[in-house]
Amino acid sequence: MDEMEEELKCPVCGSFYREPIILPCSHNICLACARNILVQTPDAESPQSSRASGSGVSDYDYLDLDKMSLYSEADSGYGSYGGFVSAPTTPCQKSPNGVRVFPPTVPQPQQQHLLPHHGSLTPIPRNSCITCPQCHRSLILDDRGLRGFPKNRVLEGVVDRYQQSKAAALKCQLCEKSPKEATVMCEQCDVFYCDPCRLRCHPPRGPLAKHRLVPPAQGRISRRASPRKISTCTEHELENLSMYCVQCKMPVCYQCLEEGKHGTHEVKALGAMWKLHKGQLSQALNGLSDRATEAKEFLVQLKNMVQHIQENGVEFEACLVAQCDALIDALNRRKAQLLSQVNKEHEHKLKVVRDQISHCTVKLRQTTGLMEYCLEVIKENDPSGFLQISDALIRRVHMTESQWGKGTLTPRMTSDFDLTLDSGPLLQTIHQLDFVQMKVPAAPMLQLEECCTQNNSATLSWKQPPLSTIAVDGYILELDDGNGGPFREVYVGTETICTVDGLHFNSTYKSRVKAFNASGVGQYSKTLIMQTSEIAWFTFDPASAHPDIIFSNDNLTVSCNSYDDRVVLGNTAFSRGVHYWEMTVDRYDNHPDPAFGIARSDVLKDVMLGKDDKAWAMYVDNNRSWFMHNNSHTNRTDGGITKGATIGVLLDFTRGILIFLVNDEQQGPVAFEGLEGAYYPAISLNRNVQVTLHTGLPIPDFYTPGEADPTGSVC
Repeated sequence: MDEMEEELKCPVCGSFYREPIILPCSHNICLACARNILVQTPDAESPQSSRASGSGVSDYDYLDLDKMSLYSEADSGYGSYGGFVSAPTTPCQKSPNGVRVFPPTVPQPQQQHLLPHHGSLTPIPRNSCITCPQCHRSLILDDRGLRGFPKNRVLEGVVDRYQQSKAAALKCQLCEKSPKEATVMCEQCDVFYCDPCRLRCHPPRGPLAKHRLVPPAQGRISRRASPRKISTCTEHELENLSMYCVQCKMPVCYQCLEEGKHGTHEVKALGAMWKLHKGQLSQALNGLSDRATEAKEFLVQLKNMVQHIQENGVEFEACLVAQCDALIDALNRRKAQLLSQVNKEHEHKLKVVRDQISHCTVKLRQTTGLMEYCLEVIKENDPSGFLQISDALIRRVHMTESQWGKGTLTPRMTSDFDLTLDSGPLLQTIHQLDFVQMKVPAAPMLQLEECCTQNNSATLSWKQPPLSTIAVDGYILELDDGNGGPFREVYVGTETICTVDGLHFNSTYKSRVKAFNASGVGQYSKTLIMQTSEIAWFTFDPASAHPDIIFSNDNLTVSCNSYDDRVVLGNTAFSRGVHYWEMTVDRYDNHPDPAFGIARSDVLKDVMLGKDDKAWAMYVDNNRSWFMHNNSHTNRTDGGITKGATIGVLLDFTRGILIFLVNDEQQGPVAFEGLEGAYYPAISLNRNVQVTLHTGLPIPDFYTPGEADPTGSVC
């Protein structure tokens, strides 16, 4: 009941309602607060004041006036039409609830009348208006002032009971000593119980099981509900309200019907309308209660989302830190590798330069020694001795000089490091480092209104969940084998709708779809169960037929323009179940022998059906018929066909047999047995025959699938 407290507080003073009155806009306000926000209008009483007064104004009248009012931010929403007055220029204040409130103006002595209040007479200025603090609609008061507005006795009673329920904790009435706090109240027993006394004195069995237990606060309210007060008419204060005006939607008294404007209106008994409106309110509350329950569940969902967001945020932050740390570690490792490379280059340069220094030092020492020796030889005065060694010294000097030739005095290594770190791409990559969708897609949602089966085809449609923002690269559609077997992929692509052909008739298939992206494959959707058609509907197939075949009647009728036999297949293959179709002979000239039966998709199309090992057929003329497979003729049977004859083909995969009928009678024994795989309906004919196909037929009455006698005939 704590949530109800705001409904019981005045929008002006912020406290519980005291003597609440009902304004024509259906909002409530304390009588004292209404007196405080009265504003005197400068003009004389307008003709519309009677319409704007609290009495005799229906909701429809008020709505009509409201349609003519103006609203803007500049004038605070107060218009100047039809009884509504312009906003007063008095500075506004705010109530504790934040509602704008206009203080009363100073009344002029010559324009006052008296309003009784709490046993005293309070002066009310004439030509006053009141502005609803909630919807900001202004009304001009008539001579009765605030007495023209009805009192909200129901609201007053609810406030009184609510305040009483909050007064003190209720005690158990059956505790002998130190009564404990009551936890429930029985509405039938009218007794407050604590938990021990309830279990001891009011067990939930027998007749007591039907008693209604309510919380103590609710029990106090129902227990202390004051007797209903009899309301009096605002127009005729001595008359009780006894009727309800349907047009004005307000209670009226007998005198209002005799003298007032309600005399010509439709009225009903007050009690009957009271019960009717209570029922309507209860019915409206049921819908509101459902919305409130949904809102509570939604709030629980949102609160759970808050917890999940916090948990996911912490997890994602930790993952981000780990990824960045991994990048930093990789950068540090690369840094160490590059530093090692620089150190190697540094050591190499030093070694080369040092080796060159050592070599030049030794060479210079040798050159300097040779120069000093030659100078000392030049100082000798012995010509013969000088000439003995001069040639050798000259050669040594030239040789030594040549050893200091080009390149000897050039550094073998530069002091610069010819290495440049190309960090630009890495810096650009770091700057472009951002979040991408790294999660697998959510499970798709099958659009059931667009999924359907037709004949032996199934169409499925799906979409991603509305709130999913994860990128999807494609979808994988899977179906089982129609017999409870494992799923298999039937489609992989980006489309969200797919039609699967070539399914088994009269079979139940399970289908599911999942999405994938670069991160992986998501969860499967819910499994959809689909039933293919029990009876096959098909036509002849122009795409696979011999070019000499002529089609008509929406590919249900075929003929031929050649004297040789030509083969045409149906557009649907069978591999499971029991199937039956018929063909009627529309034209039969010169006693040809057309062949009827089944065939593989790669059957020869330019010979009679049954000539190769890809067809199983019965060919028939005007007198007899034969079964033929792989050019082997068997089971000659008397009885042929003429124009108008009907040939039936019965294919039963439950037993793997093929049976032929002519004019609703079985033609010979079971034609072929041990049939497995996929077969197409087929015929061969020449220009002397025209045939019309009939499909979607039930199994003949004489045939029961799965039953046969040892002789091979069908029973």
